[in-house]
Amino acid sequence: MRRIFKYAIHQVEPYVNWLYFYHAWQMGGKPEELRKNLREDAEDLLRLFDSSSYHTYAVVGLYDAQAEGDDLVLEGFRMPMLRQQQPDPETGSCLCLADFVSPAGAGVDKVGVFAATVDPMMERVGEDDPYKRLLAQTVADRLAEATAEMLHEEVRKNLWGYAPEEKLSIQQIHAEQFQGIRPAVGYPSLPDTSMNFLIDRLIGMGEIGINLTENGAMRPHASVSGLMISHPKARYFNLGKIGKDQLADYANRRGIPMEMMGKFLASNIVKEN
Repeated sequence: MRRIFKYAIHQVEPYVNWLYFYHAWQMGGKPEELRKNLREDAEDLLRLFDSSSYHTYAVVGLYDAQAEGDDLVLEGFRMPMLRQQQPDPETGSCLCLADFVSPAGAGVDKVGVFAATVDPMMERVGEDDPYKRLLAQTVADRLAEATAEMLHEEVRKNLWGYAPEEKLSIQQIHAEQFQGIRPAVGYPSLPDTSMNFLIDRLIGMGEIGINLTENGAMRPHASVSGLMISHPKARYFNLGKIGKDQLADYANRRGIPMEMMGKFLASNIVKEN
């Protein structure tokens, strides 16, 4: 199953997580009046986006899936994952996202693959005004994330339907009190931006206006992509540092030269003395 969605700004706005908006502006510890003024400017901009008939967009595919070692296999399409090489502080195990999908021979599971973005014109507001330009960018970023959040709820309750009785407030959704996880490319558990090339091959990001750079970065910048995993015990984790042994294995499984793969994962590779 693959579906494309188009949302009006007023539909998505309730899902905006303002905590991360303030974080982007480094507003921690700043006077409440400054936060209030910034929020008012952002809400004015949301109304402008809405009255200008701008939209956000999402595409999601739901695939029968199994785990083979550290790989996810989605209806024959292989997506290699990375594993912690230092035990996770909370579980004591070395985690991999593939751990939360049924292994081959133990039944068929599902995995969701998604991308969400905004109208590109949103990012161009205030091109001659640094404050308005930054405001537009941070608001657009939040709208892309809010779209992914709204999409994930639709998947849980209806499209995939593994949590049809879910009744969570927006606050509970932001606190991730739902079943499963939605790791995005760039998250600590999925740090390899080249994963976007695999996601694009599966769901066709171009149909919602997302283009990839040679490094796997998405354009518009206000875009998010990743996986949806339903396992009740699935959790986020920090991959941390990996050794050259895992880098070589991962590069081989991806079919990418080790040197090139190392550039995508430079900040995660243990430096040799």
